[in-house]
Amino acid sequence: MNIPENLKYTKDHEWLNIDGDLAFIGITDYAQQELGDIVFIEVETVGETLDKDEAFGTIEAVKTVSDMFMPVSGEVLEYNEELSSTPEIINKDPYDLGWVVKIRIADLAELDELLDAAQYKELIEA
Repeated sequence: MNIPENLKYTKDHEWLNIDGDLAFIGITDYAQQELGDIVFIEVETVGETLDKDEAFGTIEAVKTVSDMFMPVSGEVLEYNEELSSTPEIINKDPYDLGWVVKIRIADLAELDELLDAAQYKELIEA
């Protein structure tokens, strides 16, 4: 199980790669393994400002459809258009090429509520 040390994580299995007040968000290696083969991603929130824990899109796998939630409040700036034609990128490379959205973080203090790699590993092994 790949859990990069440089990222922040949520209990809902999203990750954030933070650069100042910008962040890329995707789903974790654990989440993509649990979902199975990903067949469709839908994000219709580009340009919107969403609250923490608000759904920013859905991810569809062969087994199920799940919402993806904002780890922190912010504006959705960009959707990874590569996922429109090849959503399975998330299965192969969830932390790099498989990012889902780029956001501008509204409240940097909310980052303190996220999990580090060690805490996330404890969560999924519990």
